Amino acid sequence: MKQKERMVPTVKDVAREAGVAVGTVSKVINGKPVGDEYKKKVEAAIKKLDYRINSYAQGLKASKTYTVAVLVPNTANPFFGELAHELNFALSKRNYRMYLCCTDYDFRLEQEFINMVQMNKVDGIIGLTYSPDIVVDESLPFVSIDRPFSQGIPCISSDNYNGGLIAAEKLCELGCRKLVFFRNGSPLINEPNKRASGFEAGCIHNNIDYDIVSVDDPEDPVPTFKKYISDHIKKGKADFDGVFCVTDSLACIIMEMLAEHDIYAPNDIQIIGFDGIKHFATGKPYCSSIAQPIADLAEVAVDTLLRESNSVKPPLICLPVEYLEGPTTKQTR
Repeated sequence: MKQKERMVPTVKDVAREAGVAVGTVSKVINGKPVGDEYKKKVEAAIKKLDYRINSYAQGLKASKTYTVAVLVPNTANPFFGELAHELNFALSKRNYRMYLCCTDYDFRLEQEFINMVQMNKVDGIIGLTYSPDIVVDESLPFVSIDRPFSQGIPCISSDNYNGGLIAAEKLCELGCRKLVFFRNGSPLINEPNKRASGFEAGCIHNNIDYDIVSVDDPEDPVPTFKKYISDHIKKGKADFDGVFCVTDSLACIIMEMLAEHDIYAPNDIQIIGFDGIKHFATGKPYCSSIAQPIADLAEVAVDTLLRESNSVKPPLICLPVEYLEGPTTKQTR
């Protein structure tokens, strides 16, 4: 005789087990407010019965798919990888699933991914995009990270201007007398490009000499940076003693270039990057940095995307940054 197949539990089964109404179970499942006591009973019943929420059926009722597409250049860069992780976490807390699209800075791929996810009826897109001609259906909620588009598309970013200002101020405080800002990146109008303006303001305020060495994509920045470094090193000593880099990744590259001339941080030169990336094994920063609040960026981006009303979505939200002391600057304590 065959063993009777286990029946799949229903909402009614959960309600019966918890001793509550079906409507109460529905509220808990959909994240609507209920009393703490009822919520605990329902959650306990769900766990005991191993009840699985049918998100597809939920979506049909609410005209939603409970999916969001996230576009990032790649996940090899630690900043993009951590951002994708935090976005997935923020969406999962709200019972949404993430479609991750890695574009590798390919403008064609960016638009192809957007067209694809629009056809799959996602509930919105969160994008770090670089295409100058990107097109998104106006009916589809879209949140941009680091790049302003228009009044109708919110942009979430860190306070890049203040980050550049903090970096310049900190290098001056640590005794530097000639600073250099190395930058490579998109020529499009974007928030990270404000790092240069903040850095410049900090140098002017402290009456300190500075240079800005900037290379726009898609040009390879390495030859330009190497030439600057070589031109400014005489008899094994650089004529600058403080460096601010647009990202931590670039800071690591600049450190390697300086090491070719036997110049090392922090004794010969002090270096500050931007992002706050930490070593996955030790949790320590690779370099001194202006740390972005990556978890907060993800939380605000998801919250903004999923708001029902466009009228409460501001065009730009800037989150605070902070100085993170690492091994490439002299200790302040």
